[in-house]
Parts: sequence; C-alpha cells; structure tokens
Amino acid sequence: MASGRQINQRRVFLRRALFASSAGVTGLVWPSLLLAAGRVQLHGLRTSVDGEITRLVFDLDGPVEHALFTLSNPDRVVIDMRGVRFTGELPQAELSGSPLRGLRHAVRNDNDFRVVLDLARPANPRSFLLRPTDDARHRLVIDLQQEGAVASAAPASPASQTRSSEPARNPDVIVAIDAGHGGRDPGAIGPAGTFEKDIVLSIARRLERLVAAEPGMQPLMIRTGDYFLPLRERIERARAGHADVFVSIHADAAPNASASGSSVFILSERGASSEAARFLARRENEADSRLGLVTSDKDDVLTSVLLDLSQTGTLESSNTLADSLIGELHRVGKVRSPRVERAGFAVLRSPDVPSVLVEAAFISNPQEERKLRTTRFQESLAEALLGGLRQYFANHAPPNTLLAERRNGNGGTQHVIRRGETLSGIASQYQLSVNQLRRHNGLRGDVIRVGQVLEIPGRGS
Repeated sequence: MASGRQINQRRVFLRRALFASSAGVTGLVWPSLLLAAGRVQLHGLRTSVDGEITRLVFDLDGPVEHALFTLSNPDRVVIDMRGVRFTGELPQAELSGSPLRGLRHAVRNDNDFRVVLDLARPANPRSFLLRPTDDARHRLVIDLQQEGAVASAAPASPASQTRSSEPARNPDVIVAIDAGHGGRDPGAIGPAGTFEKDIVLSIARRLERLVAAEPGMQPLMIRTGDYFLPLRERIERARAGHADVFVSIHADAAPNASASGSSVFILSERGASSEAARFLARRENEADSRLGLVTSDKDDVLTSVLLDLSQTGTLESSNTLADSLIGELHRVGKVRSPRVERAGFAVLRSPDVPSVLVEAAFISNPQEERKLRTTRFQESLAEALLGGLRQYFANHAPPNTLLAERRNGNGGTQHVIRRGETLSGIASQYQLSVNQLRRHNGLRGDVIRVGQVLEIPGRGS
C-alpha cells in the first residue's frame, strides 16, 4: 500500500498534468447536439448573482449548439448559438457585485445568434444545458466566476507554464464541503415533509464554521444557497479551489422506512459494496437527469488516462478519510455500517481529490427525520466530521501546509521540488549542507525531480 507521502506526490503530479493538458486553449466549444427541424426560438434571459458566481439562463424552445469563448482588451465573453432566432431586446443585466456590466446581441451569418457580455473585470465562463421540466423550457446556462475568487481553473498559455513555477501552496488545507441537492432538486423528502436539501445545507454551514475556526484548515463551500448545481460542476468547483479533500453531505431515503444510521461512502468502479449502496448511488446519480441536465459520456482522453494511473492513490486516501470519519460518527449515534461502503457515486469521481459521501441519517425514517431537524444533532454531526478531518490530516496533510509542519515533531518541514531547483540551492535556502539533506532523505546522489517531496530536518537534527 502506498504511503501518505507517495500519494501526495502522485496528486501533485496529477494536478500539474491535468492543468498542463489544457494549456493554450483560448476558446471552449461544447459537444454538438442534434437540432430539431427549423430554427430554435430564444424566449428570454434571466440573471442572478450568488457569491462569486454570476449566472445567466437563456430560455429556449429547443436544444441548441453553442460556442463560448473570451476576448480581452476590453474583457468580453462571447456566446454563439447556432440556428437561434430572437425578436426583441434582452434585458441589460448590470448586476451589483458582478463582473458583468452589460450585454449586446446580434444576428450572425443570417442564422446564428451572438451575445457579447461586456465585463468590468476578467471572469472565467462555463456553460451547461438543461432539458425541459414540468415548469421550464430548454435552458442554456452560463456561469461567470470572478478571477481570484478561488484558485482559477482556467488554462494558462504554454509560455506561462514554462516561465513560472507552481504557485506557492496555501498554508491551510482546503476542505470542500458539498451540501447535496438544492434548488428544484429537493433530494429525499421525509414523512413529515422535510427536504433533504435544507437539512444538509444547515449541517454543511455548521461544518464550515468549525473548519474555519480550526488552525490550519480552510473551508470551501460548494453550495452556499438554495440553488441547483450539476454533479460535475460540484467536482469542478472543488478542483478549481484546489481542495485537499471533498466531503459531500446527504440524508437520503431507503425503501425500508426502518432503515437507520449513518454511513460513509467512497467511489467504486467495480460495483456497489451492498444493495443499499447500489440503491443510494442510483438515486443520487439520477439527480441531474431528473432536472433535464445534458451531459456528455465522452471524457477528455488525457483525463481518462491520468485517472486510470492515479485513481488507486486517490481511492486509498479516500478510504483512509472515510475510516477516520466513521470512527468519529460512532460518537454521535448509530453507524449503519462499521466499514467503508463503496458505490459509483458520480459526485465522487474527482481524479485527484480524496472524496467521500456522508449519509448523516435516513430522512425516510420518522425518528431519524425528527433528529435531523434538531440543532443538537446537526451540531454533533458537524463536530464528528471535524474530528474525522483532524484525524485524517494528522498523517496525510499535504506538503508545505501548517498541518504538515505540525506533524514533523522535530520542527522540520517539507519542500516540494519546483522546476529549476537544485539540491545545493535547496540546502542553501534552509541553511543546511548538501550532505545533511541527502542523509535525511536517503538520497545517493544529487538527482531530484519536479514534484518530489524532501523532508527538511529541523535545527539540531
């Protein structure tokens, strides 16, 4: 089994490789869809702001092919919709606190409809499509994430990749906290009408406050309000924020109303560990399709290859994190399974972030539904999750974080090799001899590689 240090090295390599794989891409074109006969009618535009995300929703009467790209000097986002017609004016969407300061639109090539978003400052755009539901048409959704709000997932140019070294590591470990469901997706509904989406958001906010108060930890909330997020978008937000772990919180239902207790799941590609795990995974994964989300079943080739190479290390870390959480959940109440469960949850498919899904209790059980509604249980659960995180990071904190330095009892630290560094230069940086550095790390020569982690001995070692 790989050590925590080896797994951390794999994740550093994977993040760098995934980031570099998209270098040089300046425009984004989404997969084609089969258009219905005739042109698609655009009916209107709705806009909203949630924290650092500005969302634009185009209401359409059919599916649409679209392209999305950015321009600079001045900063703009351009959306081209093929075969779309529109008569009238779109509302001017200048929103307080948003990078959007206006928009323009025009017919292009006698067939396409172009919308130009004028920005007050740079933003990273993403898009997804929603199929019709009972009370909504086809929708094209554009999210603008302000640059600098979290560590950007936008690709850099090849030149900047060569010139600059990897950015300095955040001294805090970053805990992505994902409250399941939201918006038009209420999740499971208890016998008394309790919505899962409301309960898990309350628990997530309590965990956020505890993590924020914990020295060496920093929370990253994936969902901060009552709105819908696709499963893939949850993963992308965690990766864009350079999360070190991803904890998804749920309170699901079971066919048997007497089912009770908490459980912790990690990803399985080889089938579920139990029938209950299979049922829960199927229910959660259907959340996107129930709301009409269009997704592609073709992953990026390089991402798929890297996933195959690295998933073992990430799953080992996920399993260790899940074990730590189960140990603490025993303090809160019944744990349905004393072992880590495995199932194919789509929200756990991040290739480089250890990810777990916590079922706090079964909202379909009347007794557990009442418990889930109480402040006392929600707070106890958040405290148990924090305890599990503490236990995990005690031995698996990433290099160059405060928790990693605290782990080294001799007062030493860790150093991740960056491009252009030499062993003698690192020794000089820490006021050591090259021989000291070699001996402490069991090195036989001066050959080091980018991404390698060196233990730096404390004074007097």
